[in-house]
Amino acid sequence: MEYRGAVLDVDGTVVRGDEPIPGAPDGVGRIRSAGVEPLFVSNNPSKAPQAYVRRLSRAGYDVDVEHVVTAGTVSTNYLENHHPDESIYLVGAPGLARQFRDVGLSLVSDPDAADVVVVSLDKEFDYEELCAVQWALEDDDVPFYGTDPDVVIPAEKRNIPGSGALINVVVDVTGRQPDVVFGKPNEPTRRAIFERFDYDPAACFVVGDRLDTDIALGNEAGMTTVLVRSGITDEETLANAEIQPDYVLDSLAQIDRVLDGDS
Repeated sequence: MEYRGAVLDVDGTVVRGDEPIPGAPDGVGRIRSAGVEPLFVSNNPSKAPQAYVRRLSRAGYDVDVEHVVTAGTVSTNYLENHHPDESIYLVGAPGLARQFRDVGLSLVSDPDAADVVVVSLDKEFDYEELCAVQWALEDDDVPFYGTDPDVVIPAEKRNIPGSGALINVVVDVTGRQPDVVFGKPNEPTRRAIFERFDYDPAACFVVGDRLDTDIALGNEAGMTTVLVRSGITDEETLANAEIQPDYVLDSLAQIDRVLDGDS
């Protein structure tokens, strides 16, 4: 198989915290040397692409803004296109709020004034905020969106709760499912990837540490799928999962197996 594009997850795949996964920078270099274009795609919504460029550059990766897609950018683009003049109640990080405001979206703190509710990773989330988002969603006509489904995310020292954990709390309290969740493996992110990649999905592979997002994304899109053991998924989870990858690597350091077509 001659590959043209590589979709690379970030946390747990190329970095853990701000540190590179051992061997991963060299692996990305070999992807480029093989003539394959890398695209970094993260379900972390809290940082804008420019912040990802700085973070990845410090970790030893050569990347520009055009080669970064995040759940934050996908969420922002969707809201800009579908709710440009509506008032948004956001449960989310300051970095996501800035992304919304930078494109002219209107954020409100009064749940009764909300036309739209977005739930995301928010390290300051508390009982008062839970009450507010519950009240905002009492009106069934108010759309409920989630930035990404990641319940747990890899951090530098230990795994921590992600956006999906907060979304699930809101689902339990309100009895409502999100109308759309934007991040991997869902359609808004798949569309964003192939707006950047003018390639047949069969000529692309996706590398990530999660079965339910990265590998599911590849399966849905028709890409070759590569699971790395450097992040969330352990051997027991892999053995018992319905979703299975085409390749399992210890890390991106072993990417030559994919590039060379070795099983």
